[in-house]
Amino acid sequence: MLRLPALFTVPGDVLAGAATVHGRPGPRTLYAIGSSLCLYEAGMALNDWADRAEDALERPHRPVPSGRVRPAAALTAACALTATGLALAARAGRPALAVAAPLAATVWAYDLGLKRTPAGPVAMAAARALDLLLGAAATAGRVRPALPSAALLGTHTLALTTVSRHETQGGAPLTPLTALATTGALTRLLTRTPPGTTPPGTATPTGTLGPALRVAGALAYAATAARPYFHAALNPSPPLTQRAVGGGIRATIPLQAALCARSGAPVSALATAALSPLAARFAKKVSVT
Repeated sequence: MLRLPALFTVPGDVLAGAATVHGRPGPRTLYAIGSSLCLYEAGMALNDWADRAEDALERPHRPVPSGRVRPAAALTAACALTATGLALAARAGRPALAVAAPLAATVWAYDLGLKRTPAGPVAMAAARALDLLLGAAATAGRVRPALPSAALLGTHTLALTTVSRHETQGGAPLTPLTALATTGALTRLLTRTPPGTTPPGTATPTGTLGPALRVAGALAYAATAARPYFHAALNPSPPLTQRAVGGGIRATIPLQAALCARSGAPVSALATAALSPLAARFAKKVSVT
């Protein structure tokens, strides 16, 4: 129910946000990561509770309709994880809690109704963007420097969520084609050096690591997302659409690593990138969608 492989896409949000404020991740950042993980898993549990009737028809193998998890238990888990996530955000400071509260509200609003409306992808994109801003708020108490990175991550999430709306019944080629074009545009933006963000010391030999990681992360992002999107555009059947969604989810990690490197935080970029093989390993046992 909690989809462990997808959980590896969460810490990079906070690390990418922390990187934008040029602060070294500390205890507050760790609290923010814990908060983010809890709120993400709260959304997973709440999603299965809210979709129990639909899943009984389309995905009877899921934990709730199959009887492995009672609906009341799923809802209780969602409430407990949300409360824990907000408590951890409070430990990270008032600015972090000020971001975590609307993040939690967005998660609940999405699962309880928005995902079935045209506003669904926008709400999911907002949740990812807020998750990145949480890292900046916890680390430095300000979010303005993180807005450009949050916009890039939110754009990726918007395209991915739009594709995911058709993973059970298939759709039209235009949706994955749009996601493919979005991936190309984001890759181009990531490979360009943003003005005013080059950290001191990049003229030294060691300073070349950040730009190299930024380009490597951007290319890995494109390679992970583009191919399944292209296949889904050629044949937007449910199996290929599901693969496209899985590829888009996995591509979130190299995107986060590229954002960290783009902000001048190569260590955070490497730490985030290291989560990618773990996500791929666990995805062989548990579906990410």
